[in-house]
Amino acid sequence: MTNKESFLEALEKKILLFDGAMGTEIQKFNPKPEDFPDGKDGFNDGLIITKPEWIKKIHRSYLEAGADCIETNSFGSNKLKLDEYGFGNQTVEFNKKIAKLAVEVASKFTDKPRYVIGSMGPTGFLPSSNDPDLGQIPLDKIRQAFELQAEGLILGGVDALLIETSQDILEVKLAIEGCHNAIQKTGKKVPIIANTTLDQYGKMLLGTNIQAAYTTVSDMGIDVFGLNCSTGPIEMTPSIRWLNEQNTHKLLVVPNAGMPENVGGHAEYKMTPDDMAKALKDFISKYGKIRIIGGCCGTNPQHIAALRKVIDEKA
Repeated sequence: MTNKESFLEALEKKILLFDGAMGTEIQKFNPKPEDFPDGKDGFNDGLIITKPEWIKKIHRSYLEAGADCIETNSFGSNKLKLDEYGFGNQTVEFNKKIAKLAVEVASKFTDKPRYVIGSMGPTGFLPSSNDPDLGQIPLDKIRQAFELQAEGLILGGVDALLIETSQDILEVKLAIEGCHNAIQKTGKKVPIIANTTLDQYGKMLLGTNIQAAYTTVSDMGIDVFGLNCSTGPIEMTPSIRWLNEQNTHKLLVVPNAGMPENVGGHAEYKMTPDDMAKALKDFISKYGKIRIIGGCCGTNPQHIAALRKVIDEKA
């Protein structure tokens, strides 16, 4: 579908459905250390090299469940994260390869426009903090880490860039700047979605509230502002209510399947697909600025299929 409407055009007309979690779906394949590049256990993004069929299958499962958009398997593929696995000097090509795989899978679905969203997770540093290990890093280094990632994702054909699961608002600013630099460098304009992640009290990790976070980045040339991860939909309600009262940006809401519960040392998410659908149905009926919904940790294709029904019923 070469002449599909753009991501932003689609957003004007309807609520778009994102996919669900990637990491927990990867775990269903019971990966062993030898399944990862150079035996680097946990290098999920690296499965693009060693187990691309796994990633294709996950992308396909979400598209079959009705997702309008799939996120690239590049959450940890900024240069600083890739440096940890020995792939930092290949950041652009690595992200390009990840994006192309997702584009290839999405292109097979011709019933309606499908979009590929370039996932950009945090670097693991907290530039706003005074922590000697996490805070003492040159800001240019963080900006460049995102710029190289965004460049690769754009060259690979993504329809939008998604800065997600952000814990430090300064890092979000640097990521947005990196995206703009990559857009300028590649000469290809793609929308930018900036997300923050809040705890159950409505604060980012370093204490920034939603009002401060939104004010900080809302005039930086982003197209969508959102909340993802950390909590379930219920805990997001006060922040969503406030964001909906602002006049600037369309909103994304991609919660976990409830708050994580510690079960035998592992995080478990207890919200069923029906529970999640009910909560997000309430959101989209009350808050008109929400234009994107989806699922984060603990969600699977069944959750996405339930959200598909919610959107279709509203339409």
